[in-house]
Amino acid sequence: MTGTDVHKETEDSGPGGYAAARLRLLTEEARSGPPRRTALAELTDDWLAGLFDAAAAELPGAALVAVGGYGRRELSPRSDLDLVLLHDGSDSGAIAALADRLWYPVWDLGIALDHSVRTPAEARKTAGEDLKVHLGLLDARHLAGDPALTAGLRAAALADWRNQAPERLPQLQELCADRAARQGELQYLLEPDLKEARGGLRDATALRAVAASWLADAPREGLADARRRLLDVRDALHLATGRATDRLALQEQDQVAAELDLLDADTLLRQVYEAARVIAYASDVTWREVGRVLRSRAVRPRLRRLAIRRTVAGDGRAPGGKPAAERSPLAEGVVEQDGEVVLARTARPERDPVLPLRAAAAAAQAGLPLSLHAVRHMAATARPLPTPWPAEAREQLVTLLGSGRPTIDVWEALEAEGLITRLLPDWERVRCRPQRNAVHLWTVDRHLIETAVRASELTRRVSRPDLLLVAALLHDIGKGWPGDHSVAGEIIATDVATRIGFDRADVAVLSALVRHHLLLVETATRRDLDDPATVRSVAEAVGTQSTLELLHALTEADALATGPAAWSTWRGSLVADLVRRVGAVLAGDAPDEPEPAAPTAGQERVAIEAFRTGGPVLALRAQPEPVPDEEPSGDPEPLGVELLIAVPDQPGVLPAVAGVLAVHRLTVRTAELRALRLPDDVDDESTVLLLNWRVAAEYGSLPQATRLRADLVRALDGSLDIAGRLAERDAAYPRRRGWTAPPPRVTVAPAASRHATVIEVRAQDAPGLLHRIGMALEKAGVRVRSMHVSTLGSNAVDAFYVTTGAGAPLPDGDATSTARVLEETLRG
Repeated sequence: MTGTDVHKETEDSGPGGYAAARLRLLTEEARSGPPRRTALAELTDDWLAGLFDAAAAELPGAALVAVGGYGRRELSPRSDLDLVLLHDGSDSGAIAALADRLWYPVWDLGIALDHSVRTPAEARKTAGEDLKVHLGLLDARHLAGDPALTAGLRAAALADWRNQAPERLPQLQELCADRAARQGELQYLLEPDLKEARGGLRDATALRAVAASWLADAPREGLADARRRLLDVRDALHLATGRATDRLALQEQDQVAAELDLLDADTLLRQVYEAARVIAYASDVTWREVGRVLRSRAVRPRLRRLAIRRTVAGDGRAPGGKPAAERSPLAEGVVEQDGEVVLARTARPERDPVLPLRAAAAAAQAGLPLSLHAVRHMAATARPLPTPWPAEAREQLVTLLGSGRPTIDVWEALEAEGLITRLLPDWERVRCRPQRNAVHLWTVDRHLIETAVRASELTRRVSRPDLLLVAALLHDIGKGWPGDHSVAGEIIATDVATRIGFDRADVAVLSALVRHHLLLVETATRRDLDDPATVRSVAEAVGTQSTLELLHALTEADALATGPAAWSTWRGSLVADLVRRVGAVLAGDAPDEPEPAAPTAGQERVAIEAFRTGGPVLALRAQPEPVPDEEPSGDPEPLGVELLIAVPDQPGVLPAVAGVLAVHRLTVRTAELRALRLPDDVDDESTVLLLNWRVAAEYGSLPQATRLRADLVRALDGSLDIAGRLAERDAAYPRRRGWTAPPPRVTVAPAASRHATVIEVRAQDAPGLLHRIGMALEKAGVRVRSMHVSTLGSNAVDAFYVTTGAGAPLPDGDATSTARVLEETLRG
């Protein structure tokens, strides 16, 4: 069916014909993107014009006008219609009747409508009071009726906009900033709002409004394609959901990707992020130019007076009689002018391959933006760096990375013009790459820059700040390749470090830092630090004190750049403890084989009381805050309290305690379980199970020990239905529609300990997870010596040190079967 056929059917059949033609248009596989949006706008234009002509045949002085997105012909399948019924005010009764005959057919078809009825004077007055109304009128388009009314309003709205630009544009900039603060940045969100988030369609419309003011203009390269891409995604989202939504939710991303013939949801997100990055960067440049122009207008009278005085005095002026712009040198070939970093007049990018890095480093050090013209000029003319890089280039890269927060904006300016991938070709694989993990706030590339920024704050702690900063930049570079990103990253880091010009020894250190950048935090939170095998394995991997020092700083910077869930006072204290122990080994102090620690007086007291009463005894003690050697990084986190539990030896203690804690919404940080033989003067044959756990309240304050003990007694005798209580809470938890958590995975860690078998559990965190694990291990007949729990976002990563009843590691076959049964239990 051709466009003409569609329009004719609409005219012949009225609203029903329009609905049918609209449906056919939206389901045509051969037409999508801009052609479909244009056809839908034309189809709607003809229908509304027909309604207007039929209702206003004898009514002069009225016009129907499309504004906003409809005025721009950007109709998505579920877009609302932005309409203004203009009139000259001569017959208000007839205009009201006309409005009814226009609006009701639209509502009858279930199409959302944003409408108003105004005279041109009223429209201008409302626009003067409401910025959003004024923005909509900038895209006014005539549909039906008196074209002179529409033309007059459009001309007046544009003239008002240009005349009022010095007041209106700062208001628009504030509106954009407020929206960005509420909605976040489109280029980093896992469930972005395509319209409202920073870098979305609203910002693209704002750039059109700035251009319409004639005060400044946005960088146009790639902007139209970015806008089109976001509109295409919104079209597909409307078709996939059948709703007028702009939020690209996780459960719809696969369907939207299929609608756009994309490989998968990650490809979809990457395209969205790339488009958002273009729009966000254009917005930054444009608003900076708006500010510059407005500042220059404010000081123009003063400069004019100054120029007159210079003319009288015979002072030097720039050609044309204008005062010369002040230029302050920053580096060779780089100067500051008018609040931006620009190239000196003598700069020759075609002869100076280090100039882009020198200019970027100077801009970051000065906390100033790089001029768009300067970046584009360098991108178009700069010679590529030789391999290996000269020492100056490497030093300028390190300076750029070590400049703190200003590095981000400068890096984005280089990346927008393709200079980063020219300097570091491997960057292309991580650019705009999403990370489908609630712990991560950023895409892979932005996370790497954030890590460098965090590392710049820790350079005083290490002897080689340059290696720390480059390792921060490269630590996740392997995420663009299949397999373990640390292994792939080691290979890439070796190549990049060699190309940058580091010597062989430094290349080896950088490669080791990338390969082991997760080693410290994973070991500290998932392994028994009292086990010599744990400390020795880390020492063997690290090799030297200087590498350990760098790895410690890189670990902290990486975690802080990941998000608030990845670092805390607790994790920092565990990592610091591990670093201290590994440092001692590297210094030649071998760790002693662990011996069962003698019980403290407090532990012995509760154990004797448990034996005498025949039931559990609990003691809660506040956990002291660690005293760090220097100021801690990140937000402080309460370490919780120490929960000491003594129970006469009996089956089911671990799942019972874990279940009771889950019922009371207590989060378990660490846990140890040991069998304590009572003193001879009490009973030389009986043993008491001693559980020493550190817990924190999930919500509110901790419950009283008496309440915990009462529920534990009931759990041990079977009168407390822990599984039922937890199932009720689990059923009440909100679940994301259409989203399924990855299945749990249970593995045996090889050679992790000489004294126990280490079983690792990775699963979706949920109330009672430790209770279920404890029940499964109890049924398997193994003894839990200690466990180390860690929760990252919604993912639980727990390690259990288990032994046979005699206290020995499990035989290989038993360990494998126990892990398999535990995994099947958790999956069930």
